[in-house]
Order: sequence, then structure tokens, then C-alpha cells
Amino acid sequence: MAERGDPEHRVGTPVDARAQSRRRFLRQAGVIASVSAAAGWAALAPPGLPFSLRDPDGERGKPARHAVSLRKGGFAVPASAVAAGLGVARGDRIDAMVRAAVDGIGGIGRFIANGDRVLVKPNVAFERVAALGATTNPEVLVALIRLVREAGAAEVRVVDNPIEAAEACFERSGVRAAAIEAGARVYLPSPSDFDVLHTPGAQLIENWSFFHRPFVGVDKVIGVAPVKDHNLCQASMTTKNWYGLLGGRRNQFHQDIHGIITDLARMLRPTFVVLDGTRVLWRSGPTGGSLADVRPGRTLVASTDSLAADAFGWDDLLARDPGARPAYLAKAAAAGLGNPDWHAVAVKETLVG
Repeated sequence: MAERGDPEHRVGTPVDARAQSRRRFLRQAGVIASVSAAAGWAALAPPGLPFSLRDPDGERGKPARHAVSLRKGGFAVPASAVAAGLGVARGDRIDAMVRAAVDGIGGIGRFIANGDRVLVKPNVAFERVAALGATTNPEVLVALIRLVREAGAAEVRVVDNPIEAAEACFERSGVRAAAIEAGARVYLPSPSDFDVLHTPGAQLIENWSFFHRPFVGVDKVIGVAPVKDHNLCQASMTTKNWYGLLGGRRNQFHQDIHGIITDLARMLRPTFVVLDGTRVLWRSGPTGGSLADVRPGRTLVASTDSLAADAFGWDDLLARDPGARPAYLAKAAAAGLGNPDWHAVAVKETLVG
């Protein structure tokens, strides 16, 4: 018979079993505390730090998308040994000026083939009437679309992602009505139209949200942008025009405005560009707001090199010091993305009566 002090006669759980139970409790409590601490960190840690779940602008909550690419080599056509580097047309008859400027760089038949799907990118960034010079002149857009369709284009798409409300900008600027009148299709941006675009070599937008849907199936791309003063980069012309294809929190690029414009020159190699100098927003850009900030330019420039077109716009249309050109021109030239020395290329200038 067992003695009273033996384990068989002790009341309750044996000693070693109680110790094991206590150890299990402590382990579980430690795990719960660790999980709670991790959850607290994830919930409160600043965005961008490891394991942070904070998503103040909703960007992290969006489903991941596979990066897309634009056509290798861009949308350029083969170089011409006889065409001028810049086609410059001056006058008042906009339809004739568009034709003359494009004729100066080889004619529309050099760029557009029968059956081409063509994307035209105007600047429609702000809800302003055309006369204020902050957006592309709708008369220039009409003439350009008609010229492209005359060359045999099967479809013309007019595209921009404005800074202000898209529908209001397209309506107020007259761009939507002009595009439809000329037989083009207008693409207003919606969230599902954007994909992550991979731009090799870009410093700021190597993988960035891009208004991609209108580019699907496109053969040629033409930019048509007004000549404007700009409070950050000094001037906004054909190269900065591609900013209107970016999505996401693009205003952060204002911290390195010349860097982002250089990246834009790398991102998109157009078929050609048209610099709309029919009117010039010579101060208070890029938004303008007063007719006193606008002066007649009576000029259109066509080029396959946006840097050359922009440098011409700075020197001639804005009439500013060639020695103080915007820094993106030299920066993009150093990256091999064009040549702002327009004096070194052939210029064909036409006066349109």
C-alpha cells in the first residue's frame, strides 16, 4: 500500500504535468504577443517599410498587373537622307500650315501607310478654352487628323489623361468635338485602361502606370502640343506632352521635372511631332487663364525629333535666350534621345498665304 506522501495520494494534477501545462501556456502567450506586435507594426508602420500594411492612397490595394512594353524601337519610320529635320510653316490658314509643315519633313506619305491605326496625343491637361493657349488648338487637331486619314489611316485615336477632370477638359478645350468632327475616336481614361509600362533605362518610370489600352494595335503615334511657359521646367512643348500618358501619383515627379521629361523622351519614340505655335502662352504657364498671357504665334513645326522641335520653340516662339534652354534638352541629348541643336539640321520653312 502506498504511503500518504507518495504521488498516488496527492490531490489534483501531478507536479510534472502541471509544469508542462504552465510552459505550454507561456509559449502560447509568447506567440500571441509576438503576433500582436507584428500586427501592430504592420498596421502602423509607414508605407514602404518592410511588412507595412498601410495604404493611404489605395495604390497597394490594387491588383498587381504584368508589365507591358511598347513597340521595340518605338513608332518611328526609317530616316530620310533628303527630308528636312524641321518643317516650319507660318501663316493663318491652319489646314495649309499643317500640310506644309509635314511636307517639310517628307510629306504625310512618308509616315502613314494605308490601313494604319494612328494614335494622336494632344495636350488636353486643363479645363480651359482653346484661346487661352493651355491646350492644343482644336483647329490644328482637325487639320492633322484629316491629313492622316487622307493618307489612308484606317483609324485615328485621340488620347490624353488630363490633370483636371478628363471629360470636362476634353469638352471645354474643344478637343473632343474637333476629334469627332474630323472622324477620330476619343479615348477618355478609366482605371482599367492603365497597365504598368516597362521603360528600360528610365530613372523615374522604369515600371510605371501608363494609359495603355489606346495603344493596343496602334501602328503610328503623333504628338501635337502647344508652346507654353511652365513654372517648373520653363517650357512645356512636345516632349513633356507625353506626361499626359502617365497614371499613378505622377505629381511626385515635379521634384525632378527635367529628369521625368528625359524619361518621357526615352519612354515614347513617336512617328513625328507637331509643335502648335498658332498661339503662344508666353507667361503664367502651364495653366494660363488670361488672354493677356497669350500672343499670336502663327507657326507650326513638324519634326521627327522632339528635342529639335522644342529647342526651336524656345528660341523662336517663346523668344528666350538660347543659352538658357530648359535643362531637359541637354539631359535628353546626352542620353542619345535627340538633338536640340536645330541649327545643325535642315529646316524647310514655308510661308502660307
